[in-house]
Amino acid sequence: MKLLRRGNPDNSDNGDNGVDESTTTEPTTPAPSAVTEGKGRPTPSRREAEGRRRGPVAPAPMTSKEARERRKQNRGTKEERKVASAERRAESADRRARMLAGEDKYLLPRDKGPVRAYVRDLVDSRRHLVGMFMPLAVLLILAMFLNPGLQAIVTLAMFVMMLFMVIEGVIMGRRINNKVRERFPDTLDGGFKLGWYAFVRASQIRKMRAPQPRVTPGDAV
Repeated sequence: MKLLRRGNPDNSDNGDNGVDESTTTEPTTPAPSAVTEGKGRPTPSRREAEGRRRGPVAPAPMTSKEARERRKQNRGTKEERKVASAERRAESADRRARMLAGEDKYLLPRDKGPVRAYVRDLVDSRRHLVGMFMPLAVLLILAMFLNPGLQAIVTLAMFVMMLFMVIEGVIMGRRINNKVRERFPDTLDGGFKLGWYAFVRASQIRKMRAPQPRVTPGDAV
C-alpha cells in the first residue's frame, strides 16, 4: 500500500511526490441525531387550543350587501338575547309573586313548613308594639334634629320603647310556643328560635312582610 505523505514544496511540480487528488476522500456528513430538540415554545393554553379548533375569525365584509347581511344576523342575535332576558325577568317576577303569596315551594328555607305558616298567622292576627318601633323611632329622631333641646327626652323615650319591646317579645315568644305545641305536638321546631322568628316578623311593617299576611288583625287563627 502506498503511503501518503506531504510533498516537498521544492518538488511541488513533481507528480510522483504529490498527493493524488483522486485518492482524497470527501468529508462525510454526520448522521442526523436521533434525539429531537425541544420545541422551543410554551405549551398552548386550553383557550388557545379551543380557539384554533374553532377556526379563524371571519374576515371583514368586502361589499355593502355582505355588511347588511351581517348586521341583520347581529340584530337577530340581539333580539334573541333581549327575549331571553325578558323571559328570565318574567320568571323571576312570577317566583317572587308566588313567594309573597305563601306557596311553600317558592319560600325561603326559614319560612317553609306548616309550623312557620301558623306562626305567621298568629303574628299577623294581632297588632304589636314592636311593629310601631321603627316609625316612632324615625319621628323621635326627626324631632331631635328639629329641636336639639329634646335630645334627652328622645333618648329616654327610645330607651322606654326598647324596654317594652323586650318585654313584649318574651311574652309573645312564650304564647306562640304554647300554641304551636298544642297545634303540632310532634314538631321539633320551637323554643327560642321560633320565638325569635315571630318577634322579627312582628317588628316589620305590615306591608313589608314577606310572605304577605293572609289574615287581618282580629281574625281568629
